[in-house]
Amino acid sequence: MMIRTENKGDIESVHQLLLRSFGGQQEIILMERLRKDPEIDPELSIVAEDDGIVIGHIMFSPATLDDGGTMHKVAALGPLAVLPEYQRRGVGRQLIAEGKKRCGAHGYPLVFLFGHKDYYPRFGFVQARAHGFEINQFTVPDEVFMVAELQRGALESMQGEFRFHSAFEGLG
Repeated sequence: MMIRTENKGDIESVHQLLLRSFGGQQEIILMERLRKDPEIDPELSIVAEDDGIVIGHIMFSPATLDDGGTMHKVAALGPLAVLPEYQRRGVGRQLIAEGKKRCGAHGYPLVFLFGHKDYYPRFGFVQARAHGFEINQFTVPDEVFMVAELQRGALESMQGEFRFHSAFEGLG
């Protein structure tokens, strides 16, 4: 298996992967919106490939954290998808690890997500509200709103309202 940056030739495979993983169009719409925005770093759209087949995909996008009027650039993870027949083989783990590494190298101090409360904590994600973060853009339970530290001390030194990239508007 190879973990690499998504390229234009992967787009249809990623769309099919998202359809199989989520069963709907929302994730595809989100990906199309994100790809059109020049602010999105293409290095943060990552695929897992096995024998020429895209078996997994993860996307990180820029987001903001309003810390009492001070705006911080942070990252958001989503979506993450792995073909059902490749799940429970470490594909998601490798995609998350590579993505977190790349986000840290791009200067993001934190990465946020909405995700399964039993899956993401094993990759360093903790409940965001327990660390002083809030979200008003969407209504979600505490256990699915999570954050991981990419720069030492960021969880203790930052707080405020998290906001996804505008591409997420109208979804959810």
